[in-house]
Amino acid sequence: MYISVFALVFLIGPAAEALDNGLALTPTMGWLHWERFMCNTDCDQDPDNCISERLFMQMADVMVKEGWKEAGYEYVCIDDCWPYHQRDNQGRLQADPKRFPGGIKKLADYVHSRGLKLGIYADVGNKTCAKYPGSLGYYDTDAQTFAEWGVDLLKFDGCFMDWTLLGEGYMNMSRALNKTGRSIVYSCEWPLYEWPFQKPNYTAIRETCNHWRNSADVLDSWSSIQSILAWTADHQCTIIPAAGPGGWNDPDMLVIGNFGLSHDQQESQMALWAIMAAPLFMSNDLRNICPRSKELLQNKHVISINQDPLGKQGYLSGKVDNFEVWERPLSKQRLAIAVLNKQEIGGPRGFVIRAAQGWRVCKPACNVTQILPQYKDMGVQPMFSKMVVRVNPSGTVLLTVVPVSGDFKEVYSMEWQDTSVRHHNNAFL
Repeated sequence: MYISVFALVFLIGPAAEALDNGLALTPTMGWLHWERFMCNTDCDQDPDNCISERLFMQMADVMVKEGWKEAGYEYVCIDDCWPYHQRDNQGRLQADPKRFPGGIKKLADYVHSRGLKLGIYADVGNKTCAKYPGSLGYYDTDAQTFAEWGVDLLKFDGCFMDWTLLGEGYMNMSRALNKTGRSIVYSCEWPLYEWPFQKPNYTAIRETCNHWRNSADVLDSWSSIQSILAWTADHQCTIIPAAGPGGWNDPDMLVIGNFGLSHDQQESQMALWAIMAAPLFMSNDLRNICPRSKELLQNKHVISINQDPLGKQGYLSGKVDNFEVWERPLSKQRLAIAVLNKQEIGGPRGFVIRAAQGWRVCKPACNVTQILPQYKDMGVQPMFSKMVVRVNPSGTVLLTVVPVSGDFKEVYSMEWQDTSVRHHNNAFL
């Protein structure tokens, strides 16, 4: 079996210093309402699913009761459609009084009482994407308001803003948040809105934000997951150097436990989001989630890969026979390998694991552990192992490998091969 590979895309360190707020040293984990609940404000007809303080309090309760907090999901995040349509007499944002009768401060206090943290949403422009008041001209006011309310994370969107002013706006809000003295994770969408016009400045983005969206919103479908993976692979030589402790590329929400993905596809999203060192924000109904999806989302071995303290984002290392191989260097001389079967017909197909690029660290052998779809010890495998993993259509096998001997550091000390990577991007991606 032959696999096409490009020069090893491993990075010694990030291209720029991270935002200096001491936050998001590993990818942020939590729950975010948007993909599942969107802008449902009809609390008269749909009180259980509308965007209201009740929804977020219930999710906070479930996150504590059902093991989500213990698994590492600590942020309960409000997205768009929470505000009233007008600012108050002092120019401050205010929550819709019918849907949030206690205000955001009361909700933050409740979430904090459960040992969790609260995230909120605003927009760099003069309106949010759903046309609620934006923060343009009010960055300092809004940052101080969020701090006084006890907010712990801000998702800052980019609608209704001149794209040439995006960078200035995002940097101004970053400074405003830091001036409050409160620790507030800053989640940006700066590059998402700038890519249609020019290549974003990821050095500036990393210095400004704790994580940042690059590509289109995730939908509850396998085609959406595939498009995000394809975009990430196509642009990995640009975006991966920016990722590391304090700042992460955000491929958007986990839609596991909803309606659009088979279980194999849910495993693929979970595995590849772990490889990509992505923030893990679930968007689902935790009050009513199937046990198998819950078990996957709380899988401590996958989460451990995602939260690995080395903080290196993984990458697409090769393609062969409708398989994709994604690899991520981990701490303690380990390597994570994800084998995705892109074929959507037939049954499980075999992949010879030594065809993975990173397998060359196994000189003379590696200790192999399968993480997904089932956890099992695969034992010590020699460099020329004949071990075959069988991967279901649109499914993923996730492995960790540890060299038994040999110099792992030497193999993975190559600097980013930018020119070579770009040459090969068009060749097989």
